[in-house]
Amino acid sequence: MNRAYAAQTAIVVVGAALAIAALPVSAQTTSTPSSKSMSIKVPRTTATPEMIEEAIERSKARTERFKATGEPEQFGSEEPFRLNRTK
Repeated sequence: MNRAYAAQTAIVVVGAALAIAALPVSAQTTSTPSSKSMSIKVPRTTATPEMIEEAIERSKARTERFKATGEPEQFGSEEPFRLNRTK
């Protein structure tokens, strides 16, 4: 059993050494970024007025549906909804 343990340990050590040795090689093969890839869009952290309006309209539609049917919306359901921007 002692030999089996030594063999397993040697395989793990060799595998780790190969993985570490591959890191600098992969880092050296990257190309220089172009100006297109440098302009990364940062996600918006604030809501726009349109987003707020849509959320209010969705809430009103859910409330109206609940009043009409007596059935609350289930979590995760995606009801068909069309935003009416004429209001």
